[in-house]
Amino acid sequence: QLQLVESGGGLVQPGGSLRLSCAASKVAYAGVCIGWFRQAPGKEREGLASIDSDWRHRQDDPVKGRFFVSVDIAEKTMYLQINSQKPEDTAMYYCAAGEMSHDSCARMGASAFRFWGQGTQVPVSS
Repeated sequence: QLQLVESGGGLVQPGGSLRLSCAASKVAYAGVCIGWFRQAPGKEREGLASIDSDWRHRQDDPVKGRFFVSVDIAEKTMYLQINSQKPEDTAMYYCAAGEMSHDSCARMGASAFRFWGQGTQVPVSS
């Protein structure tokens, strides 16, 4: 069982930056994909960025260039750096992990991820 705990959410002004953290109960192992998702009120959960077990990064087009994912293996923590925040970035942000192929990891389908954190809220408002 892999447990994930997100932190770092909070109110951000438009144009600001924020770094979210996702602490894992154990180090990612071969075949595991880790990813960040978000869900805004009334909308479906969407994938933002993922890292596969070969450390290849994938970012969804709408957030490409603004959202960056990284991993600190020693700390067993995954990060999501969010730059140039917009009001439409307001959402609950989740990290997730699961065993899947590299292609599935790149597609970031939520149903493929078995383990989820509890989420951290990020409101973007002036």
